[in-house]
Amino acid sequence: MSDSLPVVLVHGFWHGSWCWSPVAEQLAARGIQSVAVDLEGHGLRGPAPRARWARPFDAEAFATEPSPVASVTASSAAADLADRIRAIGGGRPCLVVAHSAGGVVATALAELAPELVGGLVYVAALAPVNGMSAWSYVASPEAAGEKLSPLLVADPAVIGAARIDFHDPDRRDQLKEVFYGDVDDRTADAAISMLTPDGPAGIPGEELTVTAARYGSIPHSYVTCTQDYAIAPTLQQRFIKEIDAVSASPTVVTELESSHSPFLSQPAVLAEVIAEAATARHG
Repeated sequence: MSDSLPVVLVHGFWHGSWCWSPVAEQLAARGIQSVAVDLEGHGLRGPAPRARWARPFDAEAFATEPSPVASVTASSAAADLADRIRAIGGGRPCLVVAHSAGGVVATALAELAPELVGGLVYVAALAPVNGMSAWSYVASPEAAGEKLSPLLVADPAVIGAARIDFHDPDRRDQLKEVFYGDVDDRTADAAISMLTPDGPAGIPGEELTVTAARYGSIPHSYVTCTQDYAIAPTLQQRFIKEIDAVSASPTVVTELESSHSPFLSQPAVLAEVIAEAATARHG
């Protein structure tokens, strides 16, 4: 589809560009150009605490070591992403697809540089638009039922990151339920092995306010996941309502019967949603 927007795929906390590989293949099959990026402080750009690799493993040291990505904020990650989109799109706007906590960065990006964003697709994402931090939403009544918070091994305000021990064999079933409930075991195990321990607390901790003239001028879509234990479906619906309050046009909503990670469990279905948005929003 030569008349489609280039697509930039943005991962969430603890993940990296690798998680979008199945979707990128599906987009390529549809003639859609896409690039998956590693956000600042993540993936190949996300150093881990030294205690993660120490042997014997010291759980107390792992829970108390200051995070090497503590300086990353939503604004710094958005500015970094803007620079990369300028290069990827060659100055053209791109369709930005953001999963989970990557939605915070995408929201900040859309307000910072709306000329770079031809459309924004949230996938089970945090999308704070009214001056509240994403942490505030996670503590709201709409977040009831999430099972992610108990996985954290430390206070993010103390170490500067939301830290999880993904190597703990006793937590494997919990991790699969929260992130990959409907993903086959082999793929889920491979994905868990690639997760990095620290999500920079400065991303969900920053209070973001957007404007109708900048953020609100961009077409928005939201893919809800009804079996999500990381970001509760009721919280996803709250974000949609708040986006609609500032957006010039209603949010296009697609509901998937999936866990938090449809890019692994339903890549073809998700790719089709993205392809439609990339084509509809061209020009």
